[in-house]
Amino acid sequence: MLFFKRLLIALNLILFSSMSFAQLTIEITRGVDNPTSIAVIPFQGIESLPEDVASIVSADLRRSGQFAPVDRENLLSLPQKEADVFYRDWRILGAEYLVIGGVERVANGYQLRVELYDVLNQRQVFKKFATAGAGDLRSLAHYAADEIYEQITGIRGAFSTKIIYVEVLRNPNDPTKATYRLIHADADGARERELLKSDQPLLSPRWSPDGKQVAYVSFETSRAAIFTQNISTGERRQVTNFKGLNGAPAWSPDGQKLAFVLSKDGNPEIYTMDLNTGNFQRITRHFGIDTEPSFSGDGKGIIFTSNRGGQPQIYQMNLASGRIERLTFYGDYNARASLSPDGETMVMVHRENGIFHIAAQNVKTGDLRVLTETKLDESPSIAPNGAMLLYATQANGKGILAAVSLDAGVKFRLPSKRGDVREPAWSPFFN
Repeated sequence: MLFFKRLLIALNLILFSSMSFAQLTIEITRGVDNPTSIAVIPFQGIESLPEDVASIVSADLRRSGQFAPVDRENLLSLPQKEADVFYRDWRILGAEYLVIGGVERVANGYQLRVELYDVLNQRQVFKKFATAGAGDLRSLAHYAADEIYEQITGIRGAFSTKIIYVEVLRNPNDPTKATYRLIHADADGARERELLKSDQPLLSPRWSPDGKQVAYVSFETSRAAIFTQNISTGERRQVTNFKGLNGAPAWSPDGQKLAFVLSKDGNPEIYTMDLNTGNFQRITRHFGIDTEPSFSGDGKGIIFTSNRGGQPQIYQMNLASGRIERLTFYGDYNARASLSPDGETMVMVHRENGIFHIAAQNVKTGDLRVLTETKLDESPSIAPNGAMLLYATQANGKGILAAVSLDAGVKFRLPSKRGDVREPAWSPFFN
């Protein structure tokens, strides 16, 4: 059972079969029925750029499932300023919005100009500028996509966020050995960067609320131990190394505490640790298995997985009173839960007809919706805007990442070109 597999990580770890580094690509499998048509004109200003900014903007918008960018070969003209925009041409093409812009060199980097036009109402919606360093042109493109997405949908864009995930590479010459990499990348899988490489398992990476650190489980000390690591500097801190299980780290909303699972007292229980003082506090006390904690948005409660009722289900504890209530009742297995940023939706691994899917449950009503259709879906992580969630699954015998909207209307996959990946975590917003 997946629940107990996670508790016996060292014995039941799923390994992967390629020695090549993962490079994530995008495969959109489902979008909304009537996506917004938008024309993104190639940005002008510098003849040779290391990145095609307009293409990145179009790809971001398309990946959201909410937009259908006009193919570049179908563009009727290439306006570069407001005076060049003839709304009738774009109405004929069926475009509802038009994006134009330019990139100029400035000291130590680039300046981006992006303009959004409402074709149907024949007006400029906004004209904005942003600057970035010489090696950060993709960030300007993601910024432009974020601004466009928020203006049209009313939801903050998350294209400028990051993801982390684990890549596991089995040595084809010695199946008993594997290499584990903790990877940092843009939300679209680009600009991957290795944060850590080890010949021992790496599991359960989790972002700190400010996006500056990551917590994870490593077996480098010969048994499971929890570490934190600074994303920028690589500085690491070992938080736990008790005998038995040390797993499932989760940050408090203020970043001052970690919750995790320890079996140092003989049974898997949930503890918290004050990262400033090092003080531990045991949160649960039950003969059942308690694991996979996650804080509520206000930090006043913890949701967790427990088999105290006979089967793995999700429970919630009020940290002030110690009161515990069961949250899930549909299905004989629910685990690995976390809350959406607004606290209204809980996502989890849910077993249906013997198959593990990702599901979302309305916290107030208890209504549950199965979001995915693939097998062995696990490790759901919600985007900071609450619009999408990232999860790990299998395709053609390989571990891949995939994403789905919380209404299940939008889906895309991020398979690696040759490698296998798992354990994704979506970053918070960075400002």
